[in-house]
Amino acid sequence: MRASFASALTALLLAAPGAHAALPNGATAPDFTAEASLGGNTYTFSLAAALKKGPVVLYFYPAAFTKGCTIEAHDFADAMPRFQALGATVIGVSHDPIAKLQRFSVSECRKKFPVASDADGNIMKEYDAVLAKHAAYANRTSYVIAPDGKILYSYTNLDPADHVANTMAVVRRWDEQHKRA
Repeated sequence: MRASFASALTALLLAAPGAHAALPNGATAPDFTAEASLGGNTYTFSLAAALKKGPVVLYFYPAAFTKGCTIEAHDFADAMPRFQALGATVIGVSHDPIAKLQRFSVSECRKKFPVASDADGNIMKEYDAVLAKHAAYANRTSYVIAPDGKILYSYTNLDPADHVANTMAVVRRWDEQHKRA
């Protein structure tokens, strides 16, 4: 039954057209806190606290343990040393309950970055990252947020292929512009 549901959800997600995120570059990113898991350990993630350390890559994904979301989690996990070298925090957000995300943060995120639960959908609504054809799920949308809270970049596409490369390029560009002599 679970395999059938996962297959049906994957087919629905892949059939849905990509849309552009509505929050434009330069807009102020909505602040939020959320229950998150890093390596199976639960804590409260705070966007404001993360921004004090550097830029934040905030990415929304439809559902833990589905094909595209697993690919994307692996890609972000593989890229974490490069994001960390640039002082960036990465956080994934989905509607999944925290118990499921505890497992996902260990197996698919490989204990490299946290994932947060947006069970009520409020965060994805604030970021206009709701999947149009199934409002309970987030659309695959990535944001890069500068430490001043301004959105530097947004990208929405259900194909996970370019999310890491695109956000990494923006973080690198931001880092180059803000290096101190």
